[in-house]
Amino acid sequence: MPLFNCTLVYTTAFYLSAKRLVCILNATRTQRLYRTGPESIVNLKDKLNLLRQILNKLGRVVVAYSGGVDSTFLLKAAVDTLGPENVLACIAKGASLPQNQYIRAIETVKNIGVEVQTVEPDELADPAYAANKADRCFHCKTHLYAILCDIAKKRRFNCVICGCNFDDKDDFRPGNRAAEIFGVRCPLAEAELTKDDIRKLSRKLKLPTADVPASPCLASRISYGLEITQQRLKQIEQAEEFLKELGLVEFRVRHHDTVARIEVQPEDIKKVTKAPARSQIVEKLKSLGFKYVTVDLQGFRSGSLNELLSDEVKQKNR
Repeated sequence: MPLFNCTLVYTTAFYLSAKRLVCILNATRTQRLYRTGPESIVNLKDKLNLLRQILNKLGRVVVAYSGGVDSTFLLKAAVDTLGPENVLACIAKGASLPQNQYIRAIETVKNIGVEVQTVEPDELADPAYAANKADRCFHCKTHLYAILCDIAKKRRFNCVICGCNFDDKDDFRPGNRAAEIFGVRCPLAEAELTKDDIRKLSRKLKLPTADVPASPCLASRISYGLEITQQRLKQIEQAEEFLKELGLVEFRVRHHDTVARIEVQPEDIKKVTKAPARSQIVEKLKSLGFKYVTVDLQGFRSGSLNELLSDEVKQKNR
C-alpha cells in the first residue's frame, strides 16, 4: 500500500517560521470528505461496517487523539479493526488542553491497549493563532497536522485520521480546512456517523467517554480578537475546575478580558446564583484575575462566541 493513501494528493512545500506557515499546494481531490444526498446511510450497523471498511483500506494509521468522545471511539475502532500494531495514537499536550483531561486521555488509551505519543505543537508561538481571529482553529490544526504527518512518514504509517464526525459538516470548523490541506482523513464523517451514533456505539463498547460532555479546547472560550495567552488559558482551566467541584457538568466559562461569562444549563442557573455558591464563585474567579463575574441568562450553548461572527466571515473561514 502506498505511503499516505489519504483524501487529497498534494505536491506541497512548507516554509515554517515563528510567524507563519506558507503552503504551496498543487492539489487533486480524490475523494469527497462527506457523502450527502440519497446515498446517505440510515442503519447504524451499516455505518459501523462502512467505518471498518474505510479503516481496512487505510491500513496503518496515526490517530489525532484528544481523549474526547469522537477520537476515543475512532481509536478503539481502529485498534479493533487493524490491530494495535497498525495504530498510533498522538495527543497534543499544550496550554489549551486541561491537565486533568490529558491525564484521563492517557489512562483511556492505555486501557485500549495501543501506543500513544505526546506531541507539543507550541501553537502559542504562532502570532496568527495567538491573535485569535475567526481562523484560529485552522492555525492550531495546521501545526498539529504538520507534526502528525511527519510522524506518519517517518514511522511508515499510511495516513493520519481525525475524529471529525458527520454532524461537523454543518458546523463552523475552520480546522477542517487544515485537514483537507494535509490530506487527513475523517473516517467517522465518511461513514456518516453522527455524535449520537458515536455515543451509542461507545456505550456498547463500554468506553468511559460515552456520556462525557463535549469539551473543546480552552482557547475556544476566549472572545475573538482577545489575544490567547498562557495566563488566560490557565484562568479558564482553573475557573472551570472549580465549577466542576461544585457539581456542574455541562457549562463554559467564557473569557471577555476582565469579564468572566458563565454559561450553565438553564436548570443550573439557580444553583450558581444562590448562596453560598454565588459568593464562592465570585470570590474564586476574582482571585484568578477577573474583575467581573456574570451568568449568561440564555444558558449554555456550544460555540456561543461564534454568534458574533457574520455569515461572510464564517463562509470565508470554512
